[in-house]
Amino acid sequence: QVQLVESGGGSVQAGGSLRLSCAVSGYPDSAYSRACMAWFRQVSGKEREGVVVIDTEGSTTYTESVKGRFSISKDNVKARLFLQMNNLKPEDSGMYYCVMDGRFCRGAHLMWGWYTYRGQGTQVTVSS
Repeated sequence: QVQLVESGGGSVQAGGSLRLSCAVSGYPDSAYSRACMAWFRQVSGKEREGVVVIDTEGSTTYTESVKGRFSISKDNVKARLFLQMNNLKPEDSGMYYCVMDGRFCRGAHLMWGWYTYRGQGTQVTVSS
């Protein structure tokens, strides 16, 4: 059974940083490097938003509001996905989810419903 477990969320003041991690288990090691993965976030009462995707070829696409502040990375040996978040703003607050799918994807593949595997989320709260 494939599981994604996020960690690293917390409460910070505006301008601070957090690093989110997503640990993947139960997925074939040989296929992980080619998996399409992304981070989404959702604020209570608002629509879920795709933050960044790292596609099958390793290219990344960020939503405009986080460009230059967030950075996604992937450890193919340890089957982990990371999201480094710098210069955080109150509007970055929300529940952050890690998602994954073994199918090929390219570019801005930020459709929540497409991803087969999803974590339970980790809460990020940024105060002004």
